[in-house]
Amino acid sequence: MASDGDVALIDWNDAFTELAGFFLSFFATGAIGFRYVVLRPVAKSDPALLAAAARRAAIFGAIGALGTFLMFVLSSLPRLAARNHTSLVGAIASSGPTTILFIALLFAVVGLLLVLSRVSAGWPIAALGVVVGPFANLFFGDWNRSINPIHRLAGGFWIGTLFMLVVAGIALARNGAVVSEMVHAFSPLALTSFAVLAFTGVNTAWRHLKQLSNLWTTPYGYALITKLCVVLIVVALGAWNWRRQRPLLGTEAAAAVLRRSATAELTAATVVLLITAVLVALPAP
Repeated sequence: MASDGDVALIDWNDAFTELAGFFLSFFATGAIGFRYVVLRPVAKSDPALLAAAARRAAIFGAIGALGTFLMFVLSSLPRLAARNHTSLVGAIASSGPTTILFIALLFAVVGLLLVLSRVSAGWPIAALGVVVGPFANLFFGDWNRSINPIHRLAGGFWIGTLFMLVVAGIALARNGAVVSEMVHAFSPLALTSFAVLAFTGVNTAWRHLKQLSNLWTTPYGYALITKLCVVLIVVALGAWNWRRQRPLLGTEAAAAVLRRSATAELTAATVVLLITAVLVALPAP
């Protein structure tokens, strides 16, 4: 039993907050990736599917964008205001990146709510907010503070869009040929997102580890190794879908098989997010 003087290794409140933030941001980002990449080839061939699938994705996206905005306003901004001894408005205006991030989050919420109100102009507004927000620090030359937001954005474009493909694309598609079109459109986005994830992830891990031996001698290193092992499973499942399942698409039976394998990929990705939430809450070596 820990004594009164012991300090907890991990703050579970921080871990749960991080996990919620992952899911919410992935919903918002995934909705944008799904609408502008996955649904692009079916815009002319199946306008009914385009409307139905885009609306379902927008529901998830609006939940994600609104939740992310509320977490920022109710949690992040008050901490920043307390640190700077100012009001919430003062905290928003305290720095260029904070102002841009607030506006971007607001754009994402308003845009997706407009989509749900059947205003088509809401999609580009939401896309602007979702994409610009993670680059807020980079606009001011702060690369170190930009790595994690860009890493999360790439994860959202891969896993978030895959989630939308399964629950809004494959679930509503009426034939295997349409599913094939959507999957072929998704593949380049997934590959690009994975490349960005790998680059930013290695960068972040090295900055936190500081020396290689910390990988196998510290709790942070143990959690990172566990995460990497599960990431390999996600990558293997994604590679299987891309190399073996994607070429077979064109029939409803093949689409059903792909849906099951994509669901397995999403399940493994969820485990990665759980481990990442713990990793973020752990003290770096």
